[in-house]
Amino acid sequence: MSTTTPSPAPRSTRNPLRAIARIPFGWQVLIGLVLGVALGLVASAIGPGSGEEGANWLTTTLDTIGTAFVTLLKALVPPLIFLAIVTSIANLRKVTNAARLAWKTLLWFAITSLIAVLIGIGLGAITSPGANSSVSADAAQASDTQGTWLDFLIGLVPSNFLGIEGSAGDDGSVSLSFNALQILVISIAVGIAVLSVGEKAEPFLKITGSALEIVQKLLWWVIRLAPIGTVGLLGNAVASYGWDAIGQLGVFVADVYIGMLLVLLVVYPILLRTSGLSIGSFFRGVWPATSLGFVSRSSLGTMPMTQTVTERMGVPRHYASFAIPLGATTKMDGCAAIYPALAAIFVANFFGVPLGITDYLLIVLVSVLGSAATAGMTGATVMLTLTLSTLGLPLEGVGLLLAIDPILDMGRTALNVTGQSLVAVIVAKREKILDQRAYDDSVRTSFAEIQADQKAEADAFAEVEAEVAEQEAGAPAPDALADPAAHAAGGERRTEAAEAARPQA
Repeated sequence: MSTTTPSPAPRSTRNPLRAIARIPFGWQVLIGLVLGVALGLVASAIGPGSGEEGANWLTTTLDTIGTAFVTLLKALVPPLIFLAIVTSIANLRKVTNAARLAWKTLLWFAITSLIAVLIGIGLGAITSPGANSSVSADAAQASDTQGTWLDFLIGLVPSNFLGIEGSAGDDGSVSLSFNALQILVISIAVGIAVLSVGEKAEPFLKITGSALEIVQKLLWWVIRLAPIGTVGLLGNAVASYGWDAIGQLGVFVADVYIGMLLVLLVVYPILLRTSGLSIGSFFRGVWPATSLGFVSRSSLGTMPMTQTVTERMGVPRHYASFAIPLGATTKMDGCAAIYPALAAIFVANFFGVPLGITDYLLIVLVSVLGSAATAGMTGATVMLTLTLSTLGLPLEGVGLLLAIDPILDMGRTALNVTGQSLVAVIVAKREKILDQRAYDDSVRTSFAEIQADQKAEADAFAEVEAEVAEQEAGAPAPDALADPAAHAAGGERRTEAAEAARPQA
């Protein structure tokens, strides 16, 4: 009796999770977007449920998934800001033109923000979005989260070393939150102190560097959940806000997205071309960060991905580790430029308040100088209230726009993170520190490949560490004062190994 041996199942059948992992991360996010919209429409068709808030089971499920994803991101943001900023400032001691790089970075932040806000003002002046809206005046209400220049200045002063704030609820419960702007101030102060202390700070830097690697690894694990979080976030947005709110504010929504597309697809390519950079290489390289920013609605949560793709495009690590964390807290072409400009014009149109040339100049000033105010909270509410209060417009206008804010915030954050990477690439190119070959070859967008590159770099670094340690164990330690070249040899070999392991294609 003969027996037939069944042919082995395809590898993708044996391990479906591995097959899913082979799908490029950008495509995973796009699949999540499609599923999120589809499930959101199904949830809307089901109708209200019997819960306290009238949400049906599907809407509740989508909200839970999306909220859990955002909560995980937020939990890792405070240590990420502190460790990244301290480490990046400390790394500047290795750069001879650190002050010039910092100044050029801030200058380009301001230039791109200025262009973005001018586009927003132009669209608002042409379309008058508030006059063409059918939203009811009953929706007008001041936001609980407000920002003024005084609040911004006071917010710069840390209330405690960790930047943590507590608030008591009506039921007696106490909730904790963090102020990213205060953490940023603390981190900059600690980084400058590290530079001042010098060699005695080396043990501290080793701890912070190791802790940063651990936090970033944790954040990478959370980022892997982004496609699932996309389903929950977008599905809940569609189910909760529906298309009615978008229809009532259709001109405003169209203006915001048209403005962002003009910056993304017209302004950024022009800046790249004038800097002698390939447009296609940039957008292929930055796509993982752009797509993750669209989903997560958090520039800070996307920061590790933004820094990774920026380094893969040839920006030196010592500069990327400074520019990207700084940009994640202050570089907001979407939240702090286009959106507040259009929102201010909308509110003025809606309440019949005429705007003069002085008001438009104030919008420009607030948008270019006040973008750091958005670092304290998620979203652009703080920046919007700051703009409205500066112009003397009714703060109740914020309530008119809250219903569609999550939908707008996706596009705003995607533009933010793309602009952060753009500035780093342009400055690196103009300062002649960009690896042009790596930039031209930045064609891979697979999440798995990004992690493989990081693992290869870590393995190469560990191999050289072991070799150096073995050699040093058999020879007396060199005197740094007597032979500084020998003293630095180990560090130089480590740096060379890390650079050699970086992807070149």
